[in-house]
Amino acid sequence: MSNPWDAYAPFYDWENERTFGRRDIAWWKAFALRAGRTLQLGCGTGRLIVPLARAGAPITGIDFSAAMLDKARVRARRLPRDRRPGLVRGDIRALAFSDRTFSLVLAPYGVLQSLTTDADLDATLASVARVMEPGGTFGIDLVPDLPSWQSYRKEMRLRGRLGGAGIKLVESVRQDRRRGLTIFDEEFIVGTGPRARRHKFSLTFRTLGMAAFLNRLLDAGFSIHAVYGDYRGEVWTRKSDAWVVVARKR
Repeated sequence: MSNPWDAYAPFYDWENERTFGRRDIAWWKAFALRAGRTLQLGCGTGRLIVPLARAGAPITGIDFSAAMLDKARVRARRLPRDRRPGLVRGDIRALAFSDRTFSLVLAPYGVLQSLTTDADLDATLASVARVMEPGGTFGIDLVPDLPSWQSYRKEMRLRGRLGGAGIKLVESVRQDRRRGLTIFDEEFIVGTGPRARRHKFSLTFRTLGMAAFLNRLLDAGFSIHAVYGDYRGEVWTRKSDAWVVVARKR
């Protein structure tokens, strides 16, 4: 079965420039520049890791999608050689790094929600705990309360231009509330008329409530340092624009 994140790679930056953008970068940069060696889970096309590396953070990124990493490598080549991040293809459920390697691990922009079972989440948290130094920081960003999103079918969400061609995103959202899954059926249409190219794939995310998620962190050997509701340090509520958790390795 093909990796949907590989299919998403050509469109990821285009969509995110129009939706999420750069609003979390300054927040995570402040953490990374205070830390030692840093690991980013799900570094994707380099949207976050390259600005952090440019600022001087000693950082490595890991992602399972080869196509996403190809985009990140192109982006990283714009940096001086001594500022380029390490980029590794691998599985965040079984991190291929030595014990106690990192003082900071970042899981930004809902990457932990791409783990669709309890077993996958627990394996990832255990793997992160193993590669972190005692007292190290684990920074986590969750997409707010995905199961509460309304389902819709084949809505035109975005349109614009990409590489000189017109592009449209037609999206459907489905919910599997029993398993806490939210499924995004994506169709990117590049060009117009009979020659238009259609790229279809689905991305699935799982959301635990905040209390259940914090308990998973505690069980994995972390203490909870803070829970924020945005990238300015405001108090979290269920209706917050962002769900940001800062934990420490015990």
